[in-house]
Amino acid sequence: MKKLYGGVLVASLFMLFMLMFLRNGIMKTPIGQGYLTIPILVNGTNPLAWINPTVPPAIQNPDDHSKVISSDILVSSLFAGSNFSEDEQQALQTWNQLNHLIDHTQGLPSAAEAIKEAASAWNSLISSIEEQKQGRANDSLRTKEKQCPHFLNNMNSTELGNSSYKMQVPCGLTQGSSITVIGIPNGLLGNFRIDLSGEPLPGEPDPPIILHYNVRLHGDKITEDPVIVQNTWTIAHDWGEEDRCPSPTPEKVEKVDELEQCNKIVGKNISQLHTADMHSRASRQSLAAEEQSINRKYFPFKQGLPFVATLRVGSEGIQMTVDGKHITSFSFRETLEPWLVSEIKISGDLKLISILASGLPTSEDSEHIIDLESLKSSPISAQTPLDLFIGVFSTANNFKRRMAVRRTWMQYNAVRSNTTAVRFFVGLHKSPIVNEELWREAQTYGDVQLMPFVDYYSLITWKTLAICIFGTQVSAKFVMKTDDDAFVRVDEVLDSLHRINVDHGLLYGLINSDSKPHRNTDSKWYISPEEWSEGTYPPWAHGPGYVVSHDIARTVAKKFRENHLKMFKLEDVAMGIWIADMKKEGVEVRYENENRVYPEGCKDGYVVAHYQGPREMLCLWQKLEEGKGAKCCGDRR
Repeated sequence: MKKLYGGVLVASLFMLFMLMFLRNGIMKTPIGQGYLTIPILVNGTNPLAWINPTVPPAIQNPDDHSKVISSDILVSSLFAGSNFSEDEQQALQTWNQLNHLIDHTQGLPSAAEAIKEAASAWNSLISSIEEQKQGRANDSLRTKEKQCPHFLNNMNSTELGNSSYKMQVPCGLTQGSSITVIGIPNGLLGNFRIDLSGEPLPGEPDPPIILHYNVRLHGDKITEDPVIVQNTWTIAHDWGEEDRCPSPTPEKVEKVDELEQCNKIVGKNISQLHTADMHSRASRQSLAAEEQSINRKYFPFKQGLPFVATLRVGSEGIQMTVDGKHITSFSFRETLEPWLVSEIKISGDLKLISILASGLPTSEDSEHIIDLESLKSSPISAQTPLDLFIGVFSTANNFKRRMAVRRTWMQYNAVRSNTTAVRFFVGLHKSPIVNEELWREAQTYGDVQLMPFVDYYSLITWKTLAICIFGTQVSAKFVMKTDDDAFVRVDEVLDSLHRINVDHGLLYGLINSDSKPHRNTDSKWYISPEEWSEGTYPPWAHGPGYVVSHDIARTVAKKFRENHLKMFKLEDVAMGIWIADMKKEGVEVRYENENRVYPEGCKDGYVVAHYQGPREMLCLWQKLEEGKGAKCCGDRR
């Protein structure tokens, strides 16, 4: 299972300090009727600049056919010729070879929508690139405004009503991002909501809600006790299944990032002093008050009392801590991922004191990178065959992860000497700002391959396909797939391939030969009988790091061109299915198991260590550089 990383203890101490400050300061000295009772300064500015309500822009009427562009025209614009230089085209080497993806959407949720959304994002990016080329975007101040902030020092919060506020998040969230809210439940009921929402689809009036966090202090139709309800919403599927805390079925509560979906203390009677201690009290009134409190149940939010709550994005979901205690975890749902978040909305009976978003995805300013040249990748020539090509899955706003890979295992001699090449395979983002930064990154480092679709998790099989196409193009002897949070010991991979001495029909990695499809509809990896009818999968290798020989990659690319490739949303299993089909067609397949690939963290002696954040990646590399060997770092084990 995946783990959260970094700063939890420090953040908890900070929250407790703020809570004590609030309870001993604000409650005794309220400042008029204003909501902004603590002027927290970030970079010298007030993070909550409340302004008057504004009327939202009018939504284009979808019935106005004179303004509607057909989806066919929109999709075709993705692959229309553009005035790119040879250097710029390096980021698009597989782009046009994926122009028939629209015909391979079966079995992949939201696939057609992702291509259409990408067309809109691409057209916006092209316009921005053309503006810069024509000199209309040289204003350095405007360029700075377009960069993704690491944290929001100007919240741009807009007052929507008496008790409703919103904050724009221009570049989405990523693992490690957090949103800290300080407030006081007030009003008649003290109920309030926190919504993390995305951008509405074209022609749709309402945006999807990635997380609906609903605090009901006086219960609801199901219970009279206080309850937290978490959910998602889309216009296509309406509200999803509620996650309630306390759970009505505590025996079914699962873990997300190794943390319980609902902390067991929520809704439980608060432990009291021992009976002997109670009877030692001199005051009869004190005794009665203590006896009455025995039946009081723990709930993290209380009407009239301040709280410090932090939503933190993990690997598998979003965690909530209140006053330093873990309270809830909410697992990401299909197509509703943290990078989609574009707005935080807080509403209900809540006096909002402060809100701060930190750990947001942002790229490094290349002008201030001392070792820039050593981080760049050289163009790959098909005339110079590679021993190994490594394709890395990455999401557009994972800027820091890509930089960590460049500074660590991409510095292996095999990579710097161009016998091994590494490229990041990245889909487009819905945010124009993110796409513009991604384009600049691709041009700066020369190691990003853009994909013609919006980067939903359910579409990662398309990236596997793209990696096979690219690896075949550059005549790589072997093709490897990995993730941007995986540390790859390139030297050990090459040594293992040399030792195996098989260059045809090879699948090398942590082989799973007896796995079954998840039939639980609540599972992130749920597979319906329509998607896979058999009781077991053919052998496959775990996704954080596996290698196929050139002939396997070439056959995958060929079957795609001939429209004979079955799409399956679990990309590592998909590769196993494709290879099993090749085996039926007469290919002699060699499954080579590598127990040193660790898909759920790190263990000493690793070849591939998964779920490593940027700090862990740098630590692992430093240990290798210092001659300490493949030793793990921190708690990412």
